[in-house]
Amino acid sequence: MEYRATLNLPQTDFPMRANAPKREPERLAAWKAERLYHRMLEHRAEAPLFVLHDGPPYANGAMHLGHVMNRVLKDMVVKYRSMAGFRTPFTPGWDCHGLPIELQVEKEIGRKKKAELSVVEARKLCADYAMRFVDLQREGIERLGVLGDFEDPYLTLKPAYEAQEIRELGRLAGSGALYRKKKPVYWCASCATALAEAEVEYEDKRSSSIWIRYRVYDREAVARSADGAAQHALAENEKISLVAWTTTPWTLPASMAISINPEFAYVALAVGDEYLVVAEGLADAFLQETGLSENEGASRIRLDPKRLENTQLSHPWLERKVPVLLGDHVTLEGGTGVVHTAPGHGQEDYEIGLRYGLEVYSPVDSRGRFTREVPEFEGQKIRDADPGVIELLEREGTLVAQAGLEHSYPHCWRCKKALFFRATEQWFVSMEHDGLRSKALEEIDRVEWIPHWGRERIRGMIEGRPDWCISRQRSWGVPITAVHCGDCGEVHLDEAIAEHVAEIVEEEGSDAWFARPVAELLPEGFACSSCGSKNLERENDILDVWFDSGVSHASVLEKKDGLRAPADLYLEGSDQHRGWFHTSLLTSVANRGRAPYEACLTHGFILDGKGHKMSKSLGNTVEPDKIIKKYGADILRLWVAAEDYRGDVAFSDEILGHLVEAYRRLRNTARFLLGNLGDFDPVRDMVAHADLPDLERWALDRLARTVERARQGYENYEFHAVYHLLNNYCSTDLSARYLDVVKDRLYCSAPDDPERRAAQTVMYEIARGLVGMVAPILSFLADDVWASLPHREGDPERALLLDFPQPDAGWQDDALADTFARLLEVRAAATKAIEAERQAGNLGHSLEAHVSLSAEGELGTLLKEREGSLAELFIVSGVSLESGLPASELCEGLGVSVRRANGEKCDRCWMYREDLGADSRFPEACGRCAEVLGRIELPAEDG
Repeated sequence: MEYRATLNLPQTDFPMRANAPKREPERLAAWKAERLYHRMLEHRAEAPLFVLHDGPPYANGAMHLGHVMNRVLKDMVVKYRSMAGFRTPFTPGWDCHGLPIELQVEKEIGRKKKAELSVVEARKLCADYAMRFVDLQREGIERLGVLGDFEDPYLTLKPAYEAQEIRELGRLAGSGALYRKKKPVYWCASCATALAEAEVEYEDKRSSSIWIRYRVYDREAVARSADGAAQHALAENEKISLVAWTTTPWTLPASMAISINPEFAYVALAVGDEYLVVAEGLADAFLQETGLSENEGASRIRLDPKRLENTQLSHPWLERKVPVLLGDHVTLEGGTGVVHTAPGHGQEDYEIGLRYGLEVYSPVDSRGRFTREVPEFEGQKIRDADPGVIELLEREGTLVAQAGLEHSYPHCWRCKKALFFRATEQWFVSMEHDGLRSKALEEIDRVEWIPHWGRERIRGMIEGRPDWCISRQRSWGVPITAVHCGDCGEVHLDEAIAEHVAEIVEEEGSDAWFARPVAELLPEGFACSSCGSKNLERENDILDVWFDSGVSHASVLEKKDGLRAPADLYLEGSDQHRGWFHTSLLTSVANRGRAPYEACLTHGFILDGKGHKMSKSLGNTVEPDKIIKKYGADILRLWVAAEDYRGDVAFSDEILGHLVEAYRRLRNTARFLLGNLGDFDPVRDMVAHADLPDLERWALDRLARTVERARQGYENYEFHAVYHLLNNYCSTDLSARYLDVVKDRLYCSAPDDPERRAAQTVMYEIARGLVGMVAPILSFLADDVWASLPHREGDPERALLLDFPQPDAGWQDDALADTFARLLEVRAAATKAIEAERQAGNLGHSLEAHVSLSAEGELGTLLKEREGSLAELFIVSGVSLESGLPASELCEGLGVSVRRANGEKCDRCWMYREDLGADSRFPEACGRCAEVLGRIELPAEDG
């Protein structure tokens, strides 16, 4: 007889192969047709709100792995919170203004052609470019299975968004936090605009390092700073110079002063026929680096820096007197302790210059070329002028020494070119007005930072940052709605102007600022408050793109139905401590008095398998689209979950291979469960918990504990912990233990056997639990499994409409868990002994084995109590308790031996039994199988 046909073998319509590249898009189309995202919101209509606010990615370029990491993390949060009982609206957004888009348009059509266009025409090209990539990225993000309001995303170029942004600017102006001033700011000559702190990257750069003489104009003043007899020596010597050190020779035309630290000691070194003044703490290093030597027998003359204040020096080559200033920004970290000071080319120089009333002089144009104010180098790029400056110093006899230096230097994060400080008229948000800095720090301490080190990172940035420069000298952005009086030069920007312009922009978009006559942009009857003139000109600067995205709390959270501010969570890359988290905090604290978020979560950057940051220039990037076309999107979602996002995250073929295996393991576990539930009806066949065998109750205990740990992992945003938990649960608790043990019962028992139905009951609960636990991560797989799973009355159609699993309180049983922990130790010892016999060639399958055990005390009692179920647990044909057996290395107090089982192999269950053929109708079947065969309808024989 062919006994295989009498077994309860797995049956399911759940396919063997995932075929994800084909089947996932079909499922996506169904979700869209059913409006699944909106159904999730409707399902939780009365639930408490959880708002994850999307930080807008830049609308420039196709989707990359960084987008995948960011978007899937957000999607997992939103989906878990929904399943956990929250209403989770998610509005995706895009940052659509800014220099990168403008530069790309310029690159596409040419700088000359762009210059021929009107501002409005150029802006139209930029808008079209941005929308092209919004659509491209949106398509890629939706393919990942990310759910959200993609029909109505927020875009920073939408008129309503721009209008609210202008209102926020007006509020800053109205409060007095906004001001306009000539100050040095980071400037990019390539992009021809000012930059904010958040747009600066630091890279190594080789510079010319020079030491320069600033000859003393007033020797008597220097002499008075020395003690006793040394005064005479200094007064008599006509050659006394303070020696400054710089790595930016090109800034010397703007050198207006010399700064020294009043708390340091300074010394005059006798070198040849002159005295060179440097900080005492750097004197030896100065001599070593320059190769100079002090005169033999000469003593160093100590000088009091406080007495040197306002001493007049000569500029290295210009007819300009240069005063000595006292400033604590001068350090002993390098150089000479004497700092050449150019208020137009450095923040600290500017600050000390303000204190001493120096001119903020910056003879450099927007493209980084010297103006006619520096005739020696007019029209030359500043860094190209370095050799000429050094040559000029040599001719003038003011160059002490020169060298090369490799050092960290600020670069533009867009074009990657070196930056410089340039003093121009710019708009700033004051960090000190109304305590903005201190209030922002208080809010940082209140907000939850994930990981926790994020708090110190952003705190340090806020503590040390200068006022925020929010103006940009470009055309693609939201205008700064100020007007300048053509007669007296007064600049006007207030809430009334901002509100008037906002109402126009709300209808027409921000192009209106550049297209309409100035008079139409101002409230009726507006005139200059200083001179009464109506000869007014519009401001041409636009707002920093970080201001655009930084006011999304006002333009989106406070404006869109169903959202609210502050958000529960902002989630972005770790660079956003200086970017979106930072500027959102400042705009919200300045205008609302609080942070726009309750928590901020950051993830790292993407590295290749060798630990290098992925970049197009290195050629080590991976296109998500290619991975999706080969493996499906769930593999990428699994990668995001599997990696600890709190640090930088690697991606390689090897990692991908591990993920494919893990995915296959999860899917095969689900398929095994579904296959063995093919004849199970949860309404008809469920077995009450009290009636379940101990093995099944232990399996439910493991499920309950796994669900609780998964919930905790999701709550703590530790998705990698959830991944490892589920991977281990499927491979160990299920595949290697429970499911392996109950196969015999599932396949060989009668279909309606109570113990088989008990196993199916537990497998049904496991399958439901797995679907719920995995759904936020593997949304496609979960929905696929859910579609093939028998349902209870009231079950939703989609997995994502489920509640997160909530096991019965009675499932957890500590005493039973302890019992099975001990039994599994014994099982491991038995398995090792069986394997040894197999390696020796004495056994094949474990069912050929009979295991003998010996133990005393509590373990002996336990084994005696469980003797009847041990064969099933060990998957052997028999277990007996004896005494005096060889001790096991794996289980203390246990003796184990293994021999070949008595009897013959049953052709149906493969057990070795001594009652084979007891029923003459089934001569190759054991007594148990014969009993089952006698109860079921047998398949017809062929022929």
